[in-house]
Amino acid sequence: MKPLLRSVLVQLAWLAGLFAVLYGLAVLGERADARRTGEVKLRAVLFINGTLGDKSFFDSAAKGMREASGTLPVQVKVIEGGTDPTRWQGALTDLADSGDYDLIVTGTFTMVPYVQRLAEQYPDARFVVYDAAVDYAACRCGNVHSILFRQNEGAYLAGYLAARLDKAGLPGVPPGSGLGVVGGMQFPVIDDFIIGFRAGALAAVPSETVLAQYANSFSDPAAGKEVAKAQFGRGVGLIFHAAGATGQGVNEAALEGRRYAIGVDMDQYAMYRTSNPQLASRIVTSVIKNVDVAVVRAIDQALQGQLAYGRTQSLGLAEQGVSLARQSDVLSQAPPELLRSLDEVQAAIARGERRVPSAFSTTKELQ
Repeated sequence: MKPLLRSVLVQLAWLAGLFAVLYGLAVLGERADARRTGEVKLRAVLFINGTLGDKSFFDSAAKGMREASGTLPVQVKVIEGGTDPTRWQGALTDLADSGDYDLIVTGTFTMVPYVQRLAEQYPDARFVVYDAAVDYAACRCGNVHSILFRQNEGAYLAGYLAARLDKAGLPGVPPGSGLGVVGGMQFPVIDDFIIGFRAGALAAVPSETVLAQYANSFSDPAAGKEVAKAQFGRGVGLIFHAAGATGQGVNEAALEGRRYAIGVDMDQYAMYRTSNPQLASRIVTSVIKNVDVAVVRAIDQALQGQLAYGRTQSLGLAEQGVSLARQSDVLSQAPPELLRSLDEVQAAIARGERRVPSAFSTTKELQ
């Protein structure tokens, strides 16, 4: 065999061997990907009609997705829709149309009309709506699971605690200064917070004064701060805010005015305890809406084939859907008798022995 021909054959053999190795590696890679994909039993996406960083509602939902990803065989993604409502419907439609997800999770009442339309257009898609419910009588929404929270129960506890603290006098604040509430916007969920808070305050101190005002935004801390400063200017010593990121302005006003605030959705004292202890010292407690718990619970039930599509689930104190944070500088100095009394009220509500008025019902009396 001529040397040139032998050289060509050797090179061809070498290339053939190289291709075989590369092909084998590609096959192994595909098989590894297939195994990894096989471990994922559900693909879930969270669509946020806003942005992360509110230290409240949306951050809690995203926290639930992360927890689900870390503890369950699911693949998750979080998409921030931004604050422009004209973009939400298109973005949500793209998610349903893509077929990339087994479960589409979204929340707040503003997303309900979009979900109702998409549930009918994409009957094979599956949706979870939290903190709102679709109208099952008005739409073909057998592929939608709705989650509501009895936030009025958590707010009742906060109002009860706030009034007792106000009557005794918070550090640096005269006794009986009065209470305030700052709501994000006026709609039933926020009204439910306010009604529950006021009812709890009046149950503790029948003569308690509770001012309430809406900031007309969930993403404007400056607006929240201005409303809070106005209430503090009228003598109020403690303000509860149910306003998403807008509530961060209330916290700032409490710090600057040497007054106090009650947070919402997440434990805001715990969030600031290390990064900003001075601000944390002004946060008495938080009405926690456990959106993260609800999201993980829904995803887990979907994995087990037990998620009740076509139905609404209600989560309150008894189901740990809402709670009241119990650690803060102020509460560490609270009389033990007050905390025991608060425990008794919570237990009575959880057992159904004490009814809390709600914006979603006509019942206005407490037992």
